[in-house]
Formats: sequence, C-alpha cells, structure tokens
Amino acid sequence: MTVRRVNVVILVLLVIAFLIILHRNLLNLNDFLKQENSADTVPGMVLPFEIDFLSDHKVIRTGDEIPVVITAPEERLGAAVTAMNSIYRNSKANVVFNIVTLNESVVHLRTWLSKTDMKHKIIIFDPKILTGKISNDPQKVEAVKPLNFARFFLPVFLPDTEKVIYLDDDVIVQGDIRELFDTSVKLGHAAAFSEDCDSASSKGIVRGAGNQNSYIGFLDFKKEAIKKLGMRANTCSFNPGVFVANLTEWKQQNITSQLEFWMERNAKEDLYSKTLADSITTPPMLIVFYKHHSDIDPMWHVRHLGVTGAGNRYSPQFVKAAKLLHWNGHYKPWGRASSFSDIWDKWYIPDPTGKFHPIRRPAEEK
Repeated sequence: MTVRRVNVVILVLLVIAFLIILHRNLLNLNDFLKQENSADTVPGMVLPFEIDFLSDHKVIRTGDEIPVVITAPEERLGAAVTAMNSIYRNSKANVVFNIVTLNESVVHLRTWLSKTDMKHKIIIFDPKILTGKISNDPQKVEAVKPLNFARFFLPVFLPDTEKVIYLDDDVIVQGDIRELFDTSVKLGHAAAFSEDCDSASSKGIVRGAGNQNSYIGFLDFKKEAIKKLGMRANTCSFNPGVFVANLTEWKQQNITSQLEFWMERNAKEDLYSKTLADSITTPPMLIVFYKHHSDIDPMWHVRHLGVTGAGNRYSPQFVKAAKLLHWNGHYKPWGRASSFSDIWDKWYIPDPTGKFHPIRRPAEEK
C-alpha cells in the first residue's frame, strides 16, 4: 500500500514537471515570434498611406456632424486631400467634408477619395456665378482661379447648416478640429477670424508687399468709395483662409450679397491695393466684416509659412505646437522650396491616378 502511494506521488510529480517544461517552451516561442514581428512594425502603429490597413481600423465617429468646407482645384487636388487627411486623423469627431470643385475635377477627386474612409460631399462650383463680379482679363488671378471665391457662397452650398468651418487647401491641421468648431462666434457676428496682429501671426508679417497686416495693405484708401466707409487704414487685418461661420447670421445679414456688391464695385473702380499678390478675396471681406467679427485662437491659424524665410521666423517647437499651419504665400508645401514640407508629407495620400506629385529635392541635395 505504501509503495503504491509512493508511485502515485512520483507519477504526479513527473506530470507536473512535464507541464512546467511545456509551459516554458511555449513562452519562449511566443517571445521569439514577438521579436520577429517587431523587426517590421510596432504593434498598433498606423503605417503611412496603407489605406487597406486604415479601413480595417476605422475610428468610431459619433455626435453631431462638423461640416468643413474646402476647395479643390484640379492642379491642387493633392493639397485638399492632404489637408482633409490631417483633419480626419487628428480627431474622432464626426467630420463631413464639403469639397467645392469644378466639374472637370469630379472624376479625379472621386477616384482619389475612394481610397480613403473620409465622409465627404462633392459640390460643383459654377464660375458663371462670378459674371460681372471679377475681371475678365485672363492675366489676372481672379479670372483663372474662380474657386477662390467659393467661400463667399457658403449658404448656397449648405442651405440647412448653421455653423461651418472654411479652410484653404494649403493648410495642415495638427489639433482636434472639434476645438476650432467650438470657437465662440459672438451674438450678431457672422464669422470668426484670426487677426494678423495677433501674437502668433505677427511673427510672419509679409515684408516688401505693403503693410499687409493692416487694411491699408489691401485697400486703396485714395479711392473715394473707400474713403466714404470711414474705416481706419491702420486697422488690423485678418486672413480669410481659415474661419468659422455662423450661417444663420450670414444669411440674415446678407453677407454674400454685400461681398458681391464690393466685388462688382472693384471690377469697375479698382478699389484694391496695388501691392496685393493673390489675396484677392481678402479686401471685400475686410470691408464687410470691419470691426464686426469674432476671434479665433491664434494657434488655430499659424500662417505665412509660404513666404520667404518662414523657416527662420518659426522655431520647430513652435510649429509643432501649432493647431493649424497655413502655407499662404508663394511657396507651397508640395513644392520644392517650401519650409516645413516634411510636416505636410506626413499626411499626403498618393494620387492613385499618378497625376499629382509633390516636388522634392533629390536625397543627395537634402
């Protein structure tokens, strides 16, 4: 009887020892497999531009829709898609992109967006709406870039929307777009802008092109029509490339009609400053919103990244902290000579048709 008990105990111990050895071997195999996988990717890391991977890991987006309007001319479709991607990937908000483009760009745009999971609506802009409101001279920028004026017609595009964000296509958003959408637009105001004299944008004042942080840089104060308005020439201007609009107020105040009035007036009387570059949409907005607009947090519109020397004006730390970056100016982040183009590259989605390509220096020149 005693011998049998000893044998049973020995058998149990042998089984336990076997199980321990088996368990250790399985752990070692698991560690080995982890090491093999980590050589290629970090678990959970979103690989750049892997659209299939992204579509299988969609963020669940709930809550009220946040409408964002952005324009997409054919030669800059890549800019619009990149800006949208930066917004979408930096927020869990229920963002809906309202993309204003011309008819000839619709197929190209749809093909590109089919490779993403971004919720969007495509709005076709009819340039005929600008007849009599801009110059017919094909050499003038307003004649060849009709989408610049799409921001004037927001209630036409979104008749049932109360609040909307408008963005130029040469931006990258690094913050949560919900924060910008929650900007307080004061009672009686139709929009909120970031003024050019604020602490952030004043670091990038445009030199050698008039005093373009005040009204005199955009309007010809020698013209009688401008004089009669009684505006102060040194009033701080704002950049309309980023703004939040209350479309209920916009419609009640007939903002679109007011903007069209000054467009027509300028076409006849040439009221804008001679030092203007491409800022043709700014002057009428400065007139209509003179001292009658709310303010955006300056970090939600850090601009002038597209002017000469932008890389010296802003430190990498400051640019990293900015919620929204705007490459207004001649040098765009998809071009060869732009500052901080590496930030733009992070959000670029390659064109599936191969038509759009960012211009980059060869590796040996970097």
